[in-house]
Amino acid sequence: MIRINKEFEVIHRFRNGESIRKISRDMDIDRKTVRRIRDRYQAGTDALDDAQNEKEIEAATEQLVLERKYDTSNRKKRTFTPEVEARMSELLEKEREKDRRLGPHKQALTAKAVYEILAEEGYAIKYRTVAHYWSKMKEKAKEAFIKQNYALGARVEFDFGEVKLEIEGVVKIYYLAVWASPASDYYWAYLYTNQKKAVFQDAHVRFFENLGGVYAELVYDNMRNVVTRFIGRNEKELNPQLIQLATYYGFNINVTNCFSGNEKGTVESRVKHVRQNCFTKKYQFQSLDEARQHLEESLRTLNQDSRLQEEKGHLLKYRPPFELAELCQLSVTKYATIHYQKNQYSVPDYLVRQRVQIKAYADYLVVYANEQEVARHNKIEGSHGFQLDISHYIKTLKKKPGALEHSLVLQQTPGLETLYHKYYSGHPKEFIEQLEKYQSLSGEALCQQLAYDQLVQRVTTENEGVPKNQEAILHQTEATLHQLNALYGLEESLC
Repeated sequence: MIRINKEFEVIHRFRNGESIRKISRDMDIDRKTVRRIRDRYQAGTDALDDAQNEKEIEAATEQLVLERKYDTSNRKKRTFTPEVEARMSELLEKEREKDRRLGPHKQALTAKAVYEILAEEGYAIKYRTVAHYWSKMKEKAKEAFIKQNYALGARVEFDFGEVKLEIEGVVKIYYLAVWASPASDYYWAYLYTNQKKAVFQDAHVRFFENLGGVYAELVYDNMRNVVTRFIGRNEKELNPQLIQLATYYGFNINVTNCFSGNEKGTVESRVKHVRQNCFTKKYQFQSLDEARQHLEESLRTLNQDSRLQEEKGHLLKYRPPFELAELCQLSVTKYATIHYQKNQYSVPDYLVRQRVQIKAYADYLVVYANEQEVARHNKIEGSHGFQLDISHYIKTLKKKPGALEHSLVLQQTPGLETLYHKYYSGHPKEFIEQLEKYQSLSGEALCQQLAYDQLVQRVTTENEGVPKNQEAILHQTEATLHQLNALYGLEESLC
């Protein structure tokens, strides 16, 4: 049994055409409350449909998937907890091992003995509860299966699978987010470096963008991005972020029973199929993007016989990409950095010791101060890393120019460090003045601009006092062209 947020259940029933009166009666909720939930959902979907720009889409999205809380004030404490069930399952497996070893015997572990074991281990549970569940666990019948036949657009199944690849010479485990439609025999996958909640959300957004529509029902197993926690034996509380996705896109959620992979057998087999057909023959890549491109091309071949084009006509209405970021407030350290998920990212140095707001997406994060964007960084994979922008430290460097030469921020931009040691070594103030002049540039563009300025200055110096005859001008022009080619990578690069 899935424990569904009450507001989400009202929305689900409303989408299925149930009246306010019926919803109120079945769920024992006041009609005014049902009407208020319905009206807010309808207003959110209308605002989303009428949105003309990204700002209006963002406002409508936040209205539609506003976080809701579960009411746990009246929930009774359960003694048959998941921990008790797990311990009893362990005892049952040992009992079966004993049966295999001894054959017919009269030393069966009784419910009373199980109760005594649990009591000695500190579990607060009554004998009758133990006897009831021990009997049910022992007498579990052989399972029968019912063959299913789904309509086009009705159902798609999701799962993560591992794949080991060598990228940039390093062997690591990567994760395939795999979708499979049992009706059309279509499947799609994307390669990630982890299985965190931002990746889980991103996999949905990319899949729906690829399709141009949404399936009526999405099927998952009991992964942590789907189920927040188990309550008793069969009750599950859904993850709030999944409820937000379902509310926004309008799909229904189906979570399989524990240890019942057969209930989403299509995607279970597709994970293996994708791994074997896409990464058995080729597993070495120069970059993650190259591996993703290889996966996309391989899937195109594997899906040639699917009925996807026919199924697209049965999908739910397309919506703009869901981009509700994770929001948080962080303090700026004395090094003008913020700590996010065990990594550090730079912000402008005037924000030291202040609080800033973060919007974190799957691959990048944006930093705001006083409602203005002040920094944007790609996320760092792993932990204890630094991503620093030298333009964030110009104010401090002007006061402490001697700190530049051995600074981590300079070392993180190899091209910039090379230019500094080649042209400005011993003259940090001059280099910092150039950084301030071009602080709107970053990365390769900044490196190219500084190298170009040095080139112009050198050419000017070399030609002071040289007669401006035609031959000298031609020679000068040819030399300048060679140096510009080198600057922009057409010949040996300067940075």
